[in-house]
Amino acid sequence: MSVNSTVSTIALRTFPIFQGLGDDRLAGVARCAMMRRVPRGSAVVHEGDRTDFVYFVLTGSLKVMVSDEDGREVILKILGQGEMFGEMGVLDDSPRSASVVAVSPSDLVTISKTDFKRLMQENFELAWHVMCNLAHRLRDADRKIESLALMDVYGRVARLLLEMAEEVDGVKVVRKKISKQDIAKMIGASREMVSRVMKDLGLRGLIEETDGGVILREKIYDL
Repeated sequence: MSVNSTVSTIALRTFPIFQGLGDDRLAGVARCAMMRRVPRGSAVVHEGDRTDFVYFVLTGSLKVMVSDEDGREVILKILGQGEMFGEMGVLDDSPRSASVVAVSPSDLVTISKTDFKRLMQENFELAWHVMCNLAHRLRDADRKIESLALMDVYGRVARLLLEMAEEVDGVKVVRKKISKQDIAKMIGASREMVSRVMKDLGLRGLIEETDGGVILREKIYDL
């Protein structure tokens, strides 16, 4: 069961979309924002739902997914701290295009559709960030289409890991928790194939699976 509470301006400052706002305007955002805690495995939104809120990930991780009538799923993205979702339906007044499910316990900041539209009208910096975020999402979709059309499973796994990695002490590491089943759903392959590819990449010294995440070695760029 989710729990709602108010949001501080300190929490809002952690999101890139709000960092360009002055204190007074940020306080205005805080007045219409709420914090929502979501347990692991809970659906935040369902594909086809009416768009009522925009969401910002303060802690935890969530997967954006679509499914067909037979229950087959495709994961479009894994969301982490600082990311937002739900803004597309605010802009075009369309139903949700995908479902979002918590991969781990997550804290979300929520703003209603009406309030978010008003905030964008009042704050050019916020509206500009939303446009840039949508452009980035379109580029991601283009890269995914390219990899599905032109790359083998090794290349698709390598590209996904590189896209999810962050630099830690000069080393690329995928710190987001993601199962091989979820990787398979993101790249259009079977879990068994992903397991074989990950094992082979490890034997070849291209990746190292540790408790802290998947460490990527430089040679993985050559795949």
